[in-house]
Amino acid sequence: MKFLIASDIHGSAYWAERLSAAIDVEQPDRIILLGDQLYHGPRNDLPRDYNPKRVIALLSGWAQDGTLLAVRGNCDAEVDQMVLPFPCMADSATVLDDAGRQLFCTHGHVFGPGLHGGIDRVPALPQSSALVYGHTHVKVNEASPAHEGLWLFNPGSVSIPKDGTHSYGIYDNSKPLEQAFSHVVLSEE
Repeated sequence: MKFLIASDIHGSAYWAERLSAAIDVEQPDRIILLGDQLYHGPRNDLPRDYNPKRVIALLSGWAQDGTLLAVRGNCDAEVDQMVLPFPCMADSATVLDDAGRQLFCTHGHVFGPGLHGGIDRVPALPQSSALVYGHTHVKVNEASPAHEGLWLFNPGSVSIPKDGTHSYGIYDNSKPLEQAFSHVVLSEE
């Protein structure tokens, strides 16, 4: 089972199109969006080719086969649910892979591991679970230093990275948890 995990598109049609091309190549079983899909927010500069209407069309296309799962980010609003054909207003979603491993997916502003200036609020999760989050725009792929048995994964930001590279993540449950997540850097054309 292969998941493509992305966060913080922030209305960038350019980077959403790069991600769309990656989806075509990766052919994931599921697409997980960790929030901040359409708007840049008051603290961020406008991303390249800021065009939320174009991003709506791309996201809607990704959702057509029912494999897309999305959670709400701090820049997402109720009006987003009015223009997107998939649920996107929950603060979190739990995904079980076909091996029964639990991935707690959230944006990172309500629940998070306390890294890179983010909130430190982790829900009770079973051993060998993963906290999958965005929000900080910084890639993470490591065991939690504060919560034994919990893996942390942040795919970074598709459009406004704070660590230098635009990115998304891949989860492959055929591998052990320590190797199941990886980052993929999006290139500019």
